[in-house]
Amino acid sequence: MKTPFLEIPKAYKINSLLHQNTYLVAGELKRWEGETTNIYSAISSTEAYKPTLLGSVPEQGKTEALEVLDAACLAYDKGQGLWPTMKVSDRIKCMETFVGMMKTKREAVVKLLMWEIGKNLPDSEKEFDRTVDYIYDTIEDYKQMDRDSAKFNKSDGIYAHIRRGPLGVVLCLGPYNYPLNETFCLLIPALIMGNTAIFKPAKHGVLLIAPLLEAFQKSFPKGVVNIIFGRGRVVASPIMASGKVDILALIGNSKSANALQTIHPKKNRLRLVLGLEAKNPAIVLPDADLDLAIDECIAGTLSFNGQRCTALKVLYVHKDIVEEFNKRFSLRVDALKFGNPWEPGVKLTPLPEKDKPAYIKELIDDAVSQGAKIINEKGGETTENYIYPAVLYPVNKQMRVFQEEQFGPVIPVLSFTDIAEPLDDMAESNYGQQVSVFGKDVKKLAPLIDTLVNLVCRVNLNSSCQRGPDVYPFTGRKDSAFSTLSVHDALRSFSIRTFVASKDNDYNNAILKELLNKKSSNFISTDYIL
Repeated sequence: MKTPFLEIPKAYKINSLLHQNTYLVAGELKRWEGETTNIYSAISSTEAYKPTLLGSVPEQGKTEALEVLDAACLAYDKGQGLWPTMKVSDRIKCMETFVGMMKTKREAVVKLLMWEIGKNLPDSEKEFDRTVDYIYDTIEDYKQMDRDSAKFNKSDGIYAHIRRGPLGVVLCLGPYNYPLNETFCLLIPALIMGNTAIFKPAKHGVLLIAPLLEAFQKSFPKGVVNIIFGRGRVVASPIMASGKVDILALIGNSKSANALQTIHPKKNRLRLVLGLEAKNPAIVLPDADLDLAIDECIAGTLSFNGQRCTALKVLYVHKDIVEEFNKRFSLRVDALKFGNPWEPGVKLTPLPEKDKPAYIKELIDDAVSQGAKIINEKGGETTENYIYPAVLYPVNKQMRVFQEEQFGPVIPVLSFTDIAEPLDDMAESNYGQQVSVFGKDVKKLAPLIDTLVNLVCRVNLNSSCQRGPDVYPFTGRKDSAFSTLSVHDALRSFSIRTFVASKDNDYNNAILKELLNKKSSNFISTDYIL
């Protein structure tokens, strides 16, 4: 596959390199004088293909890892620090300051989203705007939580003032496919609940954090947010081995999550907030609206080249309609436009991982060697930075493309006659995030839905799998997740219910009354934020 070189619009050209030479520790943007790692884009700036140098980031190690850990621990100070004891309203003000400063960096972050990870312009803009909305929604939900807690409960002669409090120090590791939105869906609720954080950006999408470093520094007290650069296993391992981390917040691979948990010396003390891999299926029933099903399966399998944990990664199509589905679906896949992220109408873009095309080719070759066929004309065609989506049929359970989370542009299709077939596969799977079901016969849908809700955590009726809206629970069963993310749930995942109790007698009641009247405690308060 040969793609013509198109001149890069002036607004999106790389006119200067971004050499990130500071990291954030203890409220200081500390200059880095050590080794650095060059950051390249899979997008070429020249007619003869060549990866584009974007800049560099620090290549930090154990010394810096322990430095940022100490800063986070000191800021938390065993629960006595300024941040965990601060009034809810004051923490909210800090977060509002941050998001205000963040919005001024929209253009720079969107541009880097395109160059670093190849996300097209509309999706890059959406990721930024969605993240801003997520922060504001989190603030509003936290206000409601505070209002709901501004009271005393009484049971069996005991008053209780119950609120949610922080857990301690958080290690936050975000993914490359949504390096802003998914990362901030961990970091923001962790911070606003009073925890202190160490954040290491993903390998791809690392430079786009650089424009936000100053906002973090100026918006929060020193040591509340600490940002380090380097390889995950090099910097995260000593942090976890210290036993001082209270929450591991990670969106990525279950192998990484398991490895980091193993290092922690006191696993019983470690709270996990994990968004991991998935193998989300689509089930297309014989009475499905094919036009609708194909539209949604195109979006579900190939949005951002299928590089989403929420992507549809295997399609089960009833044997009565599979021939027609495959014919029309393949034509739609081949009609998708490949190009650079800023080009109008582009749906398929360069892959940020240089080894990903070769990996996808391995999956295709393995499937073909076992009897599958590439049923779309362009399937498997390659450029220097891409492999065109291959629709594979018929796929069986022995093929790697069925067993592995491909996380890229290859689409396995299986036919079924009995609904028990995909249900049994889902029950045996290591994953349990979401499923898409296409059909309209309520008598068939009802028992199917009643089973599926016990196999996955989100059943999408006649629509593709997805993360949003962010107010809805985002989680999974088995190896797909631990804890629940969303605006509402994440605040609870990063906190614990804690309360002050007192017997109902004149002595205690007088003390409580004085605490309330003098407003001397940030915890005991019946005031609330409108």
